[in-house]
Amino acid sequence: MTQRFLTGSGPVGRVRAAAGDLLARCAGYVPKIAALEADLQRLNDYELRKTSLGLRYRSSSGEPLEKLLVEAFALVREAGRRTLDMRHFDVQLLGGAAMHHRSIVEMQTGEGKTLAATLPLYLAALEGKGAHLATVNDYLARRDAEWMGPLYAALGMRVGVIQAQQPQPERREAYAADITYGTANEMGFDFLRDRLLGRSIREGQQDLFGQMLGVTGQGGAEQPVQRGLHFMLVDEADSILIDEAGTPLIISALPGEDEEIAVEAYRWAAQVRDLFVEHDDYDYDHDDRTVELTLAGRQKVRAQPKPSAMDRLPLSTIYEYAQRAIKVGREMFLDRHYVVRDGEIVIVDEFTGRLAEGRKWRSGIHQAVEAQEGVEITFATNQAAQITIQDLFLRYERLAGMTGTAATSRGELKKIYQVHVASIPTNRPPIRRQLPTQIYGTAEQKWAAVVEDAYQQHQQQRPILIGTRSIDKSEHLAELLSARGMQPVILNARHVAQEAEIVQRAGEPGKITVATNMAGRGTDIKLGEGVVDLGGLHVICTELHEAQRIDRQLIGRCGRQGDPGSYRQFLALDDEILLLGYGPQKAERLQRRGQQAAGPLRGLERLFQRAQRRVERRHFRNRKILLYHEKERQKIQRQMGQDPYLDTAG
Repeated sequence: MTQRFLTGSGPVGRVRAAAGDLLARCAGYVPKIAALEADLQRLNDYELRKTSLGLRYRSSSGEPLEKLLVEAFALVREAGRRTLDMRHFDVQLLGGAAMHHRSIVEMQTGEGKTLAATLPLYLAALEGKGAHLATVNDYLARRDAEWMGPLYAALGMRVGVIQAQQPQPERREAYAADITYGTANEMGFDFLRDRLLGRSIREGQQDLFGQMLGVTGQGGAEQPVQRGLHFMLVDEADSILIDEAGTPLIISALPGEDEEIAVEAYRWAAQVRDLFVEHDDYDYDHDDRTVELTLAGRQKVRAQPKPSAMDRLPLSTIYEYAQRAIKVGREMFLDRHYVVRDGEIVIVDEFTGRLAEGRKWRSGIHQAVEAQEGVEITFATNQAAQITIQDLFLRYERLAGMTGTAATSRGELKKIYQVHVASIPTNRPPIRRQLPTQIYGTAEQKWAAVVEDAYQQHQQQRPILIGTRSIDKSEHLAELLSARGMQPVILNARHVAQEAEIVQRAGEPGKITVATNMAGRGTDIKLGEGVVDLGGLHVICTELHEAQRIDRQLIGRCGRQGDPGSYRQFLALDDEILLLGYGPQKAERLQRRGQQAAGPLRGLERLFQRAQRRVERRHFRNRKILLYHEKERQKIQRQMGQDPYLDTAG
């Protein structure tokens, strides 16, 4: 029966045995789930809930989840049909089963990942240990929990949501629910707080710890909030598990004298860095992005006047401050890598385009950026506790995830997280059209071509989504479009509060949306009336990102669920990806060639693709090195009888 189903004409039937034993096994569940559908539809709401409670009892009695999967998924499908008017497609059942079996599933944009997630979450929650879903921001966590809430309630399950600035008692209640939605950052900080709390209770320091966290009053705030790390489902898994893998989550203790000296050093370095000239005073490694002072550069450091507080610092440390300031001046740019909000540096995540609340760059980079912008320098060197995103998820007993783009990162995900990557077929065959890529000599020529393409499509009243790599480029392009008589809407990290509304309206006739890659995550673009007949959404990609996955996310916004759509890529010989991929010498040669060229260039697509692959490999290598050093650090601390997540001086 399974083999006939696998070779049938439906979408799950397109899953071939060659796709892997796991998908073939998961596809075998689908007809069995369908066979239960008619009987479940005859149950009233009370009987449906009672059947769900029966599965929970069987799980608590020791029956493995594998034996409950078919019945559990059938119940969730019926609850979705009954409460949300959303019946899970067969491909969503397939994806849900793969997620249960420790997989990161790749489901295309618009294929219903939010609904598919209810299947493995419900199944995992039957064990009574809690099931967590981590997504990229508070808005999506709250939206998805509220949206899917009626489905879970129909099956007797409680849902909790973790939000920033949420009081400890509310967090504890959210984690006590059967299923908990939140962000990776908030769940990581809760893990660290609980870890610190455990130590403070053992050492009789509850009051001191409470003051550190700003906890006052009664109400049981001094109790841990989490109840264990059982099952984690990661939404936008490539973004969180790869792009944010090495991000340290840090709880800082109160600053001391060393930090006060560091503030003076950061500010001094920011003031003198422009005195240093590349090749004369320092060398810059474009592959590793490192700065090394030359002999002349070190002499120049020694010659500069310094605050008296820096007299206590060794020369080697002062050199490092100067090198770090030079590096930041070369690489970190306002409105591209970060914004200044209320006197605070807030990182713009280069892969999601969103503000990365609460995150800080490591190795003093964040403090150097603060000095560069003249804002208050925050203290990260005196840490009470820290953990990386990668480490947090590796602590879960079972890990799964979902995203629109995982296949190109299959090797990395399997190596680091020991998970499968399963590509799920679309519910309807995609009919997205790829238009020929256009390559120009300079960015100025490229932007002119982008505006012209947008104008031609706008004349037909097709909705247009234009993707850019940074805030400054999105705003520059919007000005060019406006000058041509069009009225674009901008979606970047400055407009996060209106994100959902902007994306939802991006499919209306004649709408032009200029976005950073925020538009590739979380909210569907629904086509307005008559747009299908016009050819659907048209996507314009203005530059290759440092990961192919991000380009695919943007492209995936059109042609969803069998709708028509088209996309075109525009590139230029002075694009940043060529500098990152090939280094300054070749990039400069290409730029000179581009300045002499007029009109579109042919036969250069592979040049850009190779550069992108080089950057991807370098990022992967750096993440592996980071993982190795982190594991070594933890190993040494455990051998010394110390908690690897807590500062030993605490």
